[in-house]
Amino acid sequence: MSLAYTECFQDVRDSLAAQYFVDTIRDDDTQHATRLMNAKDLKSALAYSMKYEAAKTVSKTSRNVRSIEIEDGTGKEKDEKFDSLLKTLEKLLNSHVAGKKTPRRNPNVTCWKCNKKGHVQRECQTISPNQEN
Repeated sequence: MSLAYTECFQDVRDSLAAQYFVDTIRDDDTQHATRLMNAKDLKSALAYSMKYEAAKTVSKTSRNVRSIEIEDGTGKEKDEKFDSLLKTLEKLLNSHVAGKKTPRRNPNVTCWKCNKKGHVQRECQTISPNQEN
C-alpha cells in the first residue's frame, strides 16, 4: 500500500487500507456494520469487525439453547422403565441376530450349478472344473 501511494499522506493511506479491508469482508452484515462505523485506520476497522462477528456468533448460539427442568422422584421411575425397555430390546435384537446366522433351508429350491435340490448356487459345495487349479 505504501509503494502504490507514495505521494499521499500517512492518514490517507491508512484510510484507504481500512476501506479496502471493509470491501473484502465477505459477510454482508459485518461489512455493512463496519462501513457504518467509518473507521479511519485499519486497526480500528479490524477490531470493530472482529467484535461484531463475535457478538453475532454468540447471539446465534444463545437462541438454540433450551432450558431444562429437574423433577425429583419421577426421573428415577422413567430411568427404570427406559432401562427395562432397553434390556428387552437388546434381548430381542440378539435373538433376531442369532436367528439370521442360521441359514434357512428350502427343500424345494434347485441349484443351477449341480441341479440338486435343497440349496442355491452360491451355497453349492460341488467343485467345478475351473476351481481345481
